Amino acid sequence: MPVPWFLLSLALGRSPMVLSLEKLMGPQDTARCSPGLSCHLWDGDVLCLPGSIVSAPGPVLVPTRLQTELVLRCHQETDCDLCVRVAIHLAVHGHWEEPKDEDRSGRAADLELEEPRNAFLQAQVVLSFQAYPTARCVLLEVQVPAALVQPGQSVGSVVFDCFEAALGAEVRLWSYTQPRYQKELNLTQQLPDCKGLEVQDSIQSCWALPWLSVSADGDDVHLVLDVSEEQHFGLSLYWNQVQGPTKPWWHSNLTGPRNITLNHTDLFPCLCIQVWPLEPDSVRTSLCPFKEDPRAHRNLWRAARLRLRSPRGWQLNAPCLLFAEAILCWQAPGGGPCLSLVPPLSRENVTVNKTLELPLLNAHPNLCVQVSSWEKLQLQECLWADSLGALKDDMLLLETRGLQDNRSLCALEPSGCTPLLSRASTRAARLGEQLLQDLQSGQCLQLWEDDLRALWACPMDKYVHQRWALVWLACLLLASALFLLFLVKKNQVKGWLRLLKEDLRAGAVARGRAALLLYSAEDSGFERLVGALASALCQLPLRVAVDLWSRRELSAQGPLAWFHAQRRQTLQEGGVVVLLFSPGAVALCHEWLQDGASASAPHGPHDAFAASLSCVLPDFLQGRAPGRYVGAYFDGLLHSEAVPALFRSVPVFSLPSQLPDFLGTLQGPGTPRPGRLGERAKRVSRVLQPALDQLLQSPGDPRDPEDGTRVGT
Repeated sequence: MPVPWFLLSLALGRSPMVLSLEKLMGPQDTARCSPGLSCHLWDGDVLCLPGSIVSAPGPVLVPTRLQTELVLRCHQETDCDLCVRVAIHLAVHGHWEEPKDEDRSGRAADLELEEPRNAFLQAQVVLSFQAYPTARCVLLEVQVPAALVQPGQSVGSVVFDCFEAALGAEVRLWSYTQPRYQKELNLTQQLPDCKGLEVQDSIQSCWALPWLSVSADGDDVHLVLDVSEEQHFGLSLYWNQVQGPTKPWWHSNLTGPRNITLNHTDLFPCLCIQVWPLEPDSVRTSLCPFKEDPRAHRNLWRAARLRLRSPRGWQLNAPCLLFAEAILCWQAPGGGPCLSLVPPLSRENVTVNKTLELPLLNAHPNLCVQVSSWEKLQLQECLWADSLGALKDDMLLLETRGLQDNRSLCALEPSGCTPLLSRASTRAARLGEQLLQDLQSGQCLQLWEDDLRALWACPMDKYVHQRWALVWLACLLLASALFLLFLVKKNQVKGWLRLLKEDLRAGAVARGRAALLLYSAEDSGFERLVGALASALCQLPLRVAVDLWSRRELSAQGPLAWFHAQRRQTLQEGGVVVLLFSPGAVALCHEWLQDGASASAPHGPHDAFAASLSCVLPDFLQGRAPGRYVGAYFDGLLHSEAVPALFRSVPVFSLPSQLPDFLGTLQGPGTPRPGRLGERAKRVSRVLQPALDQLLQSPGDPRDPEDGTRVGT
């Protein structure tokens, strides 16, 4: 039973524009002209051979504009097909040739001029049509009285009825004359599908379309397909790509009414839905409802990544087209803004998933690419940070060349471009002469050059070493003064040293405490999260051991031997073993408790967690765990109830919400004041939170949904 059309229109579009189309009865093609013109349509199609452009011998008729209109070609009242009507607007190209011999009698000249003006201008206009899998070319002969011709002005139009095409198809039109006097006209048009046309009673393939609606419920989006239980239909979710073919995401053949749930993290502006009845030659209806959804645009930027492509190319990867601009910039160590550089990258929209060339002569770890959208910085990536190491304390010089080999040099700093030989108070001005000598002696690296400008990176290591030499000299003088003071006041200094030794010994207990992190290596995202936590803990008075940093030792010793050695050393030194619980770790623990033999073998070449269960779980079963073990899990990845009850005999913390208590337990004796502990927790949270957000927000692979089930993550 067909769905009422006004309900289908409301369901398939937010503000649908329903078009009522004119009906043409019969299969014959026809042509008609505007008043003043005469035209004739050749029988049958012709070959599409434009040929090369030739010079016009005088005034000729040429097409100037193509215009289309959709109509219905009907064999019966309820058996129609979509058809494209084309109007070709014509104008005069060229001029009449006036007589050059002015000595002829006036009457003879008038007769010669009158004869061509009483004739007709005639043109053979070819109209070419392509819509997969159809291609046609028709020929129209058009005549206009020469007396009505005004060079450069429009003379009217000719209308062709019509080219049949499929609903939702892309059609292409060309028009030119034979012979061809100018470049052909072309037009590309995307035809609507059933949802935008009032054709439910005329095109039979539109009768059985499923009724699809999109609704939001909190963070979830529901796709509701209201069809009868007997009807079979196909549903496809795909990313509509502008630069290439569509990328399928999920496809299924379904029956009956369905309610499919999408998580808000699965939404993208180019995510489209296609639905069609499972019948021969059925019409497919497509809908892209998330183009303006703010959540979809946020997800798109979170999924976008900058990548380096060898040798000096870069690429912006994203599921959809991005309206963005990119610039090249220089990032100095120690933070601060990334300074925009010449040469600028193309200010046009960035093409995603395509390698773009950087206009550079050499690579440098401080060179970065920034991508902005609507004047808001979205991404920044220092592209050579992995291959060339950390940021360098180099000075960036801009060379400007003038006439007669004149050149000026300035250093790019946050305050601007400082001339080298100036009296400014910046570091570049103080070292201006030395930097100029370094440039002349070839110690600087040229990054870019054109006819008028060049960029140079000059190393500053030797100047930093000179400052350290002065610092060491000052330390030596201070040590000499303290030694003289010790000789003068020997007894008092001994008392001070005794107190200092006791303070240092108490502090060493906290600074030197070891922590062994154990986790289940589930995926790369969770490993990055564990790595971020371990790196942040290393900035505190803790010595951290984690298998992520000991892959070479794990490969040589094996996970079980490596864990035994690390556990023994950690506990002998009064340290603590940290169990990081995740869904995979909980599953391994349940597996070991149910069948200890199955969990004794490691699950991977570097999986120390699976190898450690044979030693960790007996400590908990025999009551030896308190004081030696600490548990932790990450907010949003696991609930506290999911941690097996056996491990709750030791403190179990949620990170990062319980970071202060977690750090206090790790540091043990000599824990700093609560205020200082809170500051350390904030530092760890700033490092941990971005990695956790990235793991939680990364889109997952869809699963086959049932009624009311979830697609995607």
